[in-house]
Amino acid sequence: MDNYYDKLKETADYIRQRIHRTPYIAIVLGSGLGNLANYMSNTIEIPYEEIPNFPRTTVVGHDGRLIFGELGGRYIVAMKGRFHYYEGWNMEEVVFPIRLFKILGVNNLFLTNAAGGINTQFRPGDLMLIKDHIGFFAENPLRGANIDELGPRFPDMSHVYDRELLEMAAECSMRLRSDIRRGIYAYTKGPSFETPSEIRALKYFGADAVGMSTVPEAITARHMGMKVLGISCITNMAAGVLEKTLNHEEVIEAGKKVERKFAALVTEIVKSWP
Repeated sequence: MDNYYDKLKETADYIRQRIHRTPYIAIVLGSGLGNLANYMSNTIEIPYEEIPNFPRTTVVGHDGRLIFGELGGRYIVAMKGRFHYYEGWNMEEVVFPIRLFKILGVNNLFLTNAAGGINTQFRPGDLMLIKDHIGFFAENPLRGANIDELGPRFPDMSHVYDRELLEMAAECSMRLRSDIRRGIYAYTKGPSFETPSEIRALKYFGADAVGMSTVPEAITARHMGMKVLGISCITNMAAGVLEKTLNHEEVIEAGKKVERKFAALVTEIVKSWP
């Protein structure tokens, strides 16, 4: 674990040599949502393969670049391509970028994802503010020896997603006259989509949407005291909600269709972030 922390510091030193500024917000872009980077200005792009100790993305819709630049008048870093447990990475590798952001001095994390709708009131193309999550099936990213320099052994998870940021994001949506949902996001390991029975169980637990990311990153960020906001793009209805076969290509295409709506909301949120 000590070696892991040393790797984080080594990677942070490399990034500092490339950017010379501290981003105010780190944004993780979900499947099909990476084109937000096209709305940034004065960018510096660093491919993952050039970053010491960084994993590589293997999933379509995740390009694999850190993009530093300006959005909504703020200096941010966008992670174009995240790492998933189902790719074969262990949880330390999955959340390595989140820990890196904190060591760089970033205290605000904006998580986005593509998700399947469980709530029957939702429709593909809806955006959902994550008010809480269900992570029963996640290997906890804090498992193992605690890194005391980053946070406590038993961090509180009562309010993973910052209440002030949730209200701010809702107000941004109202200003743009864009509808937004609120709901609970459920994590599953993937890469297979969930069965109809699993979706019924998650609905019984109170889940409104389901996906294969976000929860490990959110837990890690809260462990380190970062403020977290999360938004899901509902790209399809989950298994059994509609009698339809699911595929990843549909997820990517749905993300492209809401690109402008998503980019406008994210920009307004970044601009309004306290």
